[in-house]
Amino acid sequence: MKPTTISHLRQWKASGRKFAALTAYDFSFARLFANEGVQVMLIGDSLGMTVQGHESTLPVTVADIAYHTAAVRRGAPQALVMADLPFMSYSTPQQTFDSAAQLMRAGANIVKLEGGEWLAETVRMLTERAVPVCGHLGLTPQSVNIFGGYKVQGRDEAAAERLLADALALEAAGAQLMVLECVPVALAQRITEALAIPVIGIGASNVTNGQILVMHDAFGITGGHIPKFAKNFLAEAGDIRTAIRHYIGEVEAGTYPAAEHSFQ
Repeated sequence: MKPTTISHLRQWKASGRKFAALTAYDFSFARLFANEGVQVMLIGDSLGMTVQGHESTLPVTVADIAYHTAAVRRGAPQALVMADLPFMSYSTPQQTFDSAAQLMRAGANIVKLEGGEWLAETVRMLTERAVPVCGHLGLTPQSVNIFGGYKVQGRDEAAAERLLADALALEAAGAQLMVLECVPVALAQRITEALAIPVIGIGASNVTNGQILVMHDAFGITGGHIPKFAKNFLAEAGDIRTAIRHYIGEVEAGTYPAAEHSFQ
C-alpha cells in the first residue's frame, strides 16, 4: 500500500469520498487499525485522559506526544499520522518551531493546533518551514477552563460567524486540514462547504469530509461520561476487527454519525 498523503485527502474531498480516522497511541493498535483500513490516525492530547488518567488534556507534554507518535508510526508506516501540539507548546515562535520539529522527527506527517484567527501567523510560519498544519476549531479541549466545560460551540449566529471567519483565516494562512469539534449541523456544513481543505468532524454531524473518534469511545471502553457523538461499534460487532470495519463502512456511507450523534 502506498502512503496516504494530504493530497489524497484533498482528492477525496473533491470526489465526495468520506474517510474515517481514529486516535492511536501505540504500536499494536496502530498496526491493527492500518491492517483493517484506517488510513488517517491522530496522536491526540486526549491521551492525557484516556492513557494517563488525567482529568483534562492540559498535563500532556510534547515529549508525551512524541513518544506515542513514534510508536504509532512504527505500527502504521503508510498511514497519514497527525500529532497534537499540546497545551502551551506553541506560545512563542521558537517554542512552536521546537515543538513541531520534535513531533515531525518522531514520525508525524502533520501537526494539529487548537485556536482561531489569532493563530494565523503561527500557521503561516510553520507551513513556510515545511511543517503541514491541521487546525482545530469548535470545542477545543485545551480551552476547557475558558469555556467552563466541554460545551457545544457556535450555536448563536455571532459565534457561528466567528468560527467560519476563523476557519477561513487558518486556511488562508496555509492550514492543510481542519478538525471541527462539537458544532451544530448547519455550521459544520457551512464551514465544510466554504473551505477547499478537507474538514474532519467529531461531534460535527455527517456533513464533514471525514470523521474521527477517540478509539476508546469507538470501542466502548471510555469510563464516566460518554459523549453524545460517540458510538460503541464493538458492542454490535462482537470483535474489534469487525468493529473497525463497521466504523469505516458507516463513515464512508454517511450513516455515521446519525442524527442522534449530532447537535442542532
